[in-house]
Amino acid sequence: MSGNGDGALVWDRDGRDWPNRETSRFVQAAGLRWHVQQAGSGPVMLLAHGTGASTHSWAGLLPLLAERFTVIAPDLPGHGFTDPLPSMQMSLPGMAAALAGLVERLGVKPDIVVGHSAGAAILAQMILDRQIAPRLLISLNGALIPYGGAAGRFISSMAKVLFINPVAPRFFAWRARDRRTVERVIGGTGSTISPGGLAIYQRLFRSPVHVSAALNMMARWKLSPLAQELPRLPCAVTLVAGSHDLAVPPDQAFKLAETMLAAKVELLRGLGHLAHEEDPARVAEVIFTTVGGLTPEASRRVP
Repeated sequence: MSGNGDGALVWDRDGRDWPNRETSRFVQAAGLRWHVQQAGSGPVMLLAHGTGASTHSWAGLLPLLAERFTVIAPDLPGHGFTDPLPSMQMSLPGMAAALAGLVERLGVKPDIVVGHSAGAAILAQMILDRQIAPRLLISLNGALIPYGGAAGRFISSMAKVLFINPVAPRFFAWRARDRRTVERVIGGTGSTISPGGLAIYQRLFRSPVHVSAALNMMARWKLSPLAQELPRLPCAVTLVAGSHDLAVPPDQAFKLAETMLAAKVELLRGLGHLAHEEDPARVAEVIFTTVGGLTPEASRRVP
C-alpha cells in the first residue's frame, strides 16, 4: 500500500510525480497541515474538488485557468496530502469551516469559486455562512441536492456502516491494488479519463486514510438544509452539467436552476461526472465565457 504506517500518503514518495507539483506547498491552518497548489496572477479563483479526489483532479484545468487568475486549489481534509479532520467535523458545515480557515490563513478573498461534485456544496455552504463572498459560483456536476428517496438513504446508511468498520478502509485500499477495481469505479461516473489519471486515483484509493475520509464525508453528508438555502445565494451561479454524468444526473442541474434566481445551466454533451478531467480545455472555455459575461447585476444579488 501507498503511504506510511497509518496508511496516509507521503509527499516525498507518493507526490514525486504529482501533477503541477511545482505549484505545491504546505500550509498550517484550522489545526491541519494542508497541501495547497497555487498558480497564476489576477483575480483569485478557489477550486474545491469532490469526494475521493484531490488536487490532481485539476491537473489539466489549473494551468489553463492560471493564465487569467490566481488559482488556489487545496486537497480537502483527509484527501490526498492534507491532514484529516476529527470524525465529527467531516460534515458539510465542518468541511466548510475548515476550508474557510485555510482561506483566512492564506489572506485571500476569492472572486470566483469553482467546485466539483461535493466541492460545489462546500463552497455554497461557505458563501451562505458568509465565510467567503465571491461574485460567482461555478458548480461542475455539483452534488448540491439530496439523492431522492430510498437511494439516498441507502447510500448514506451504507457509508456509515463502512466507516464505523475499521477494516473497511483498508479492505478498499487493498482492492485498489487491482487496476480493474479503480477502472470500474471511475467508469461508473460516466467518464473516460487518461491512464495517468487512473494511476493517480489508484494511488489515492490505496491509502486507507484517503478512503476513510471519503467514507466519513459520505456518512455525515446532509444536503437537505443546504438545498433549502440555495435560492438565497448572494452571487451568480452557473451549473455545469455533463450529459453522460452517472453520479449526479444532469437533470438535477435544470431542476435546481428553476429554484434559483438568475442561475443558469451549461450542458456539456458527451462528458461525464469528471468532465474537467476528460476535457479541461472545454471546461476552461465555459468558465472563461461565464466570467466574461458576468454583469454587476448578476454577480451581486441580495437575498
